[in-house]
Amino acid sequence: MPIDPTIAPPGTRTSTDAGGIPADRWHADQAGETLVPTHCCFCGVQCGMYLRVNRAGKVFGVEPRNHDINRMRLCPKGINAYQQVNHPDRLTSPLIRQNRDEPFRECTWEEALDVTAEEIRRIQRTYGHDAFGMLGGASLYTEKTYLVGKFARVALRTKHVDYNGRLCMVSAAGANQLAFGIDRAGNPFSDILLSDCVLIAGSNVGECFPVMTQYVWGARDRGAKLIVVDPRETPVARTADLHVPLKPGTDAAFFNAVLHAIVRDGLTDEKYLAEHTTGWREVKAAVEHCPPSRAADICGVDIARIEQVAHWFARAERAMAWHARGVEHHSQGVENCLSIINLCVATGNLGRPGAGYGTLTGQGNGQGGREHGQKSDLLPGGRSITNPEHRHEISYLWGIPEDELPVAGTSMMEMVHQMRHGEIRGLIGVCNNPFVSLPHHHVVKQGYDALEFHVQLDFFLSETCANAHVVLPVTVWAEDEGVMANAEARVIKHNKAQEPPPGVRTDTWILCELARRLDAGDKFRFTHSRDVFEELRIASAGTVNDYYGITYERLEETGGIAWPCPTLEHPGTPRLFEDGRSYHPDGKIHLQAVTWQPPVDPYDEEFPLSLTTGRTVAHYLSGNQTRRLGALVEQTPRPWVEVHPSHGFRNGQPVRVVTRRGSAVYPALVVESIRPDTVFVPYHWPAPTAANILTIDALDPRSKIPAYKVCAARIEAATAVDEVPAPPTAPGHEAYPAAQVSRTDPLPPTAPQGRGTAERD
Repeated sequence: MPIDPTIAPPGTRTSTDAGGIPADRWHADQAGETLVPTHCCFCGVQCGMYLRVNRAGKVFGVEPRNHDINRMRLCPKGINAYQQVNHPDRLTSPLIRQNRDEPFRECTWEEALDVTAEEIRRIQRTYGHDAFGMLGGASLYTEKTYLVGKFARVALRTKHVDYNGRLCMVSAAGANQLAFGIDRAGNPFSDILLSDCVLIAGSNVGECFPVMTQYVWGARDRGAKLIVVDPRETPVARTADLHVPLKPGTDAAFFNAVLHAIVRDGLTDEKYLAEHTTGWREVKAAVEHCPPSRAADICGVDIARIEQVAHWFARAERAMAWHARGVEHHSQGVENCLSIINLCVATGNLGRPGAGYGTLTGQGNGQGGREHGQKSDLLPGGRSITNPEHRHEISYLWGIPEDELPVAGTSMMEMVHQMRHGEIRGLIGVCNNPFVSLPHHHVVKQGYDALEFHVQLDFFLSETCANAHVVLPVTVWAEDEGVMANAEARVIKHNKAQEPPPGVRTDTWILCELARRLDAGDKFRFTHSRDVFEELRIASAGTVNDYYGITYERLEETGGIAWPCPTLEHPGTPRLFEDGRSYHPDGKIHLQAVTWQPPVDPYDEEFPLSLTTGRTVAHYLSGNQTRRLGALVEQTPRPWVEVHPSHGFRNGQPVRVVTRRGSAVYPALVVESIRPDTVFVPYHWPAPTAANILTIDALDPRSKIPAYKVCAARIEAATAVDEVPAPPTAPGHEAYPAAQVSRTDPLPPTAPQGRGTAERD
């Protein structure tokens, strides 16, 4: 797709182009220095960067890369990401102990793997194959996510495998599958530049996806209207033409009312609906019961704002909607996403340049991480584990009897409850930190404490690792190669920049060695990521999630290819639905009627407020990586509670946040940019300052995503803030000093939202 030369930089020719090159080419400024082209390890934007490698072969710096995703831009996390590669907190030897009352001791790889294999055998011999579970991660390269799914089902022969993307994108995934028969965004980022109206719902783009802001501002420069739907006036909301500060947990009511106004005023695209959809009659009947007047009461916003959103979006020649966790982290997350899909489809805004629908993935491989088998109900290629034909195809590829392929398992949070109840007795965790990231922390700790054996793979000693029996040190992203799929479903390649430290192994090597010890080594003869990727290409061939036409060489040449890509000659599919057809067998978009339901945690006199949680610009997910980087800790050393001035607190005053599950004390950040009936706490820190001490473990019944974004709460004055603990370290290591000084600061950061009243005392 050609890009408008008036809004794209010189040298950028297509939506998959790697970007323009400076006239004098790239060059190093130190003798013996090498620049390795790769991508950031953090969010789903996947910005291009160069890692600087010195004469000794060590990564020591970063330079932005003129990849067309980011066009020379990096956010604070991207600028500092390289510092984790040779960080003094890196794990460089396996750790082991017999029980959690003992300290860890270093051991050999042979001992760690032998003990792990023997414990797997013991537990499965005693309780059955499904008594051992596995949890993967959506920051792993796609090759490794494929291995997680295959290892669990072939080597462990267990149904219990899931991943931490269950906490991120699964509501959007469920809605996409229901409506479109395919699970990915419909448009590339570059289409935002061509839109006349951009709607962003539940996404703090300026802090969570900072580099994506260039596309939003590029559309604004062309005159596009920007609508932001969010309880908080986030940085991107502050720049919007219209900000809708709805009450948390009311998204479906709001978008139903917007569609009600569009139907009432005759602004639907009836020709498009008639030719390309099913279910419109039912959707139309459902929104009839949610007029703007009713939604205004439910959402706590003016009727005029609902009407304005309807008219701007429906009357735009080209409109786009993007959403993220603020819409998805709810017990009605799938319905929230479907209500936005209904809005786009009803107005004919799908499959055109500047017109479409997209979901913003939080983790670096949040898209690719759910495509090829580590999700409990899916097999490689997005196949359903309950589909007999799909089961036959994968059993044949893996060389196992079809009746030995396990059935669907349960979700990540459900697995924690199964640990508590003794249904799961052992666990392998890869690239996740549930002690910080899962809701209702006390229940999570009970579940993990009940495990008879727990092994965790990571490159830093996370809070979850610190509770394990065995910890296996693995490579960081710069010490291996592999692919990820960003929020556009563009598959990009990460390159290896340095050798791992002595004593560190790749996840691939570890899983293959364990498979050999579990008598499944003949199914895991992989030496490098490339070997795994070649099997993954074959496994995905002919599926909706088709990677067969993607090779490492093509990715290097093009800067990325959007799947599906069925042949080596195929250019990839950056934009879906251009012919109006979905990926359902009948080619129709299956619209789904949505009825709003209130949040499951009820408000009352004791708990009258809404607590919502989210990310900050300086940190990433559980903070296991970013809470160790000095510049990021200095920028945001601790969590806080964001409160409206009407509550009468002063900035920095200790405030206790209480829910039905627990309480924590934070310094107040007093701002006018949040609803008076809502408080906000960022979630990157562990107990006792963990936001997830407070959150509810209610799940969406379809996607099984936790309802992080709303629970009932109250706030009260306290005497002292809870102390932020230092990140765990291996035996013989001390906490990295550069990341500790500002951690003890008892005050919140200055107001990041612009209209706040807060100042540092």
